[in-house]
Amino acid sequence: MKRIEIYIGLSVFALSAKSQVKESRPNVIYIIMDDLGYGDIGCYGSEKIETPNIDRLYKDGISFTQHYTGSPVSAPARCVLMTGMHSGHAQIRANDEMAYRGAIMNYDSMYVHPGLEGQYPLKAHTMTLGRMMQQAGYVTGCFGKWGLGAPGTEGTPNKQGFDSFYGYNCQRQAHSYYPAFLYKNEDRVYLANKVLDPHKTKLDAGADPRDEAAYAKFSQKEYANDLIFDELISFVGQNRKKPFFLMWTTPLPHVSLQAPEKWVKYYVGKFGDEAPYIGKAGYMPCRYPHATYAAMISYFDEQIGKLIEKLKKERLYDNTVIMFTSDNGPTFNGGSDSPWFDSGGPFRSEYGWGKCFVHEGGIRIPAIVTWPGKIKPSTQSDHICGFQDVMPTLADIANIACPETDGISFLPALFGETERQKEHEYLYWEYPDPTIGLKAIRMGKWKGIVNNIRKGNSTMELYDLESDLREEHDVAAEHPDIVRKLTRLMEKSHTEPENPKFRF
Repeated sequence: MKRIEIYIGLSVFALSAKSQVKESRPNVIYIIMDDLGYGDIGCYGSEKIETPNIDRLYKDGISFTQHYTGSPVSAPARCVLMTGMHSGHAQIRANDEMAYRGAIMNYDSMYVHPGLEGQYPLKAHTMTLGRMMQQAGYVTGCFGKWGLGAPGTEGTPNKQGFDSFYGYNCQRQAHSYYPAFLYKNEDRVYLANKVLDPHKTKLDAGADPRDEAAYAKFSQKEYANDLIFDELISFVGQNRKKPFFLMWTTPLPHVSLQAPEKWVKYYVGKFGDEAPYIGKAGYMPCRYPHATYAAMISYFDEQIGKLIEKLKKERLYDNTVIMFTSDNGPTFNGGSDSPWFDSGGPFRSEYGWGKCFVHEGGIRIPAIVTWPGKIKPSTQSDHICGFQDVMPTLADIANIACPETDGISFLPALFGETERQKEHEYLYWEYPDPTIGLKAIRMGKWKGIVNNIRKGNSTMELYDLESDLREEHDVAAEHPDIVRKLTRLMEKSHTEPENPKFRF
């Protein structure tokens, strides 16, 4: 694909929108949840999970109905977001745990040897969102989960444009919300929690799975999300007199299912008793899996409300852009139950259709943007956009030149200037899963998918998203010309990655 260059100040489509951002540089807060489904929040249709603060953002700003992640799993999705390059051009295209290092899944070993933590790193000097905003004069902070470079590599947050970092460096460590340590910048911060392997720690032999006391060992002293939030709030207070760019990359509601007791009790009262999850589909057991999943989301929603209160107290809210989204669709393991919650909303989200897959349930995500006085409240956009578009959009918001990306700024869409909004010819995804291998492309109403590439399949499925949002009717045989065109565009969009694990 010919990469799109955004020339700030020269692009005719952006002139009107850009004139609205020259007055003062706004703070920017980008909130990304982990494995949150399109239908997991109230304003996007959830009838079971309460999210009043996210719903308030929805009412105060603009929501997107056709916003896409960069990949159906965490690290590559975040790489697309951070760099503006789609997954056919991105440095990181799958979760590479770098298993050659040794016992990377042994949590006791990781505790002793930090060199076993973390994922495949971004290269040194990569132009990330953090680096772009840092060079523009913003103070930059990232709080939550990283996953784009192990400790000691060039891919850590502080080496990729973030002045401050607090949270999990390693995605595997984020499988427990009571970790033995987190990171503050490049240094470990040890917590008052024991090392528990989230994949091997089960109920004690003979324990009654319906007895709440049997689950006591899974809740320890320090809940990581509380600590991350405290650091984030401190960052806002410390930088209230400077323009700041804050990425809140919470691991919630990724499994394991662990949430504060207050919220779990609330949803037990709402949902009633339920069958326990004893760990058969991976991750830690949970006495009330439905209640706990909902609790994780409502707990985070409560934190968003507290952040908004802080911004208003510091008189920052009116000059702050807030973006809210998810990294991919809902998961299928660890006691989660996306069909019960209808987490995919209008899309299918059970195994094979949500996270790890390139159907709409795996890659179409909620997206909300607020900017008081700039964005008209309670508006909705059907503009087709994705993670690769965030970098050029933030460049426009900060009134700076954007590096070369695969993206198109959606700033005109934010201001309702649909006639000035440039559109993608198509969007492209590839996910070199080690056992399956997937590619997808969307051009207008047409969605092409190639599954099981690693098993030798090259046949494209074709769906008409205008009439078939759930992608249940393959119409490839009826439209061979469309299939041929999408196949050519797929081939054009793929470049050979440096990492052999990402090749297929």
